[in-house]
Amino acid sequence: MPSPYRAIFAAPGSNAIFAAPGSKGFSSAGFLGRMPLSMMGIGVVTMVSQLTGRYGLAGALSATLAMAAAVVGPQISRLVDRYGQRRVLRPVTLVALASVTGLLVCAQQGLADWTLFVFAAGAGCVPSVGSMVRARWAEIYRGSARQLHTAYAWESIVDEVCFIFGPIISIGLSTAWFPEAGPLLAAGFLLVGVFWLTAQRATEPVPHPHARHTRGSAMSSRGLQVLVVTFVATGAIFGAIDVVTVAFAEERGHKAAASLVLAVYALGSCLAGAVFGLLHLKGGPSGRWLVGVCAMAVSMIPLQLAGNLPFLAVALFVAGLAIAPTMVTTMALVEQHVPRTRLTEGMTWTSTGLAVGVALGSSAAGWVVDASGAKAGYAVPAVAGAIAAAVAFLGYRRLSGPVPTEGRGEDDRHLRTDGDERVA
Repeated sequence: MPSPYRAIFAAPGSNAIFAAPGSKGFSSAGFLGRMPLSMMGIGVVTMVSQLTGRYGLAGALSATLAMAAAVVGPQISRLVDRYGQRRVLRPVTLVALASVTGLLVCAQQGLADWTLFVFAAGAGCVPSVGSMVRARWAEIYRGSARQLHTAYAWESIVDEVCFIFGPIISIGLSTAWFPEAGPLLAAGFLLVGVFWLTAQRATEPVPHPHARHTRGSAMSSRGLQVLVVTFVATGAIFGAIDVVTVAFAEERGHKAAASLVLAVYALGSCLAGAVFGLLHLKGGPSGRWLVGVCAMAVSMIPLQLAGNLPFLAVALFVAGLAIAPTMVTTMALVEQHVPRTRLTEGMTWTSTGLAVGVALGSSAAGWVVDASGAKAGYAVPAVAGAIAAAVAFLGYRRLSGPVPTEGRGEDDRHLRTDGDERVA
């Protein structure tokens, strides 16, 4: 592990030999808890298509999962900011696991379609584990921009590792073992990850149940509004690329290779995130964020020229290089523009924007592929990238201007009065 990454796991002010208590533990728990993010949706698609042969139903259920998570996720995180991770995440996770169990049973028994949608909506009540972990890093390294930058980069690497291996594991188990195996393992990862994370009380951010600003929404921040709207368009890029790449590979007689091509896309992001975390950057994050969004938009242009899978893999690898650095900078901007008492919710809203965008992008791409073929489908991420860049340019002044101080003074007062409070 490069020294800047080793250093973030060391106690502040130490010689980096002894790990900071809990830092490796909550990051490891967060890795397990995030695996369902990349496994559940594709696992449900694989399971339902195998059991019923109905890809339309499988896709609709996957979209239901994503939209349910987009709607419920920020509300869960708002409760976490008020009452603490342990008190909120454990019961919510049990609800999600019960819903996954119901979905698997109904699918296996061939029950009515409406039962599948009911349980899929319940299974979407999965907490944003990545936001919970990043909130812990923010608590440890608040005021230490360099270390926090590296910590966010580390978590982006973890995200990409999940997206490299999660779909491969989920699809592989469901096709080689039994159809329900992928979603079942994803549920197991969620259970272990969340309960392991919430068992670590020492690093849990202090909840603020009496702070007035936890009763509002983090989306009242004008800067966060820009980030979320931009991320809807960014999510459309990701959703469209997934669908079109599978269709592109199938048209060329190598459908199984689609997972490897998409893994290369995630690998590019993973490597870029690792390097980005090593850099000592100067200046505010808003400029870097704008450059990152524009780079993602420009990287969609070569995809229009793809004529074979090797060229597509190279183009997607290059496109992936812009993803993780942009995500890291986004987390820094959220931390800058959202009051401390609503930080977890603010981080979750960016994930919500991505989830909504993925659903929109995958639907639009599927329609274009059906109408005009896979190669034409790559126009969808190109348009989404252009929209993301346009929103970023229009909203740049909100992010680069003075940060509103509303709520921060009150946040500090509550931090002083509630600093030792833990909610059982």
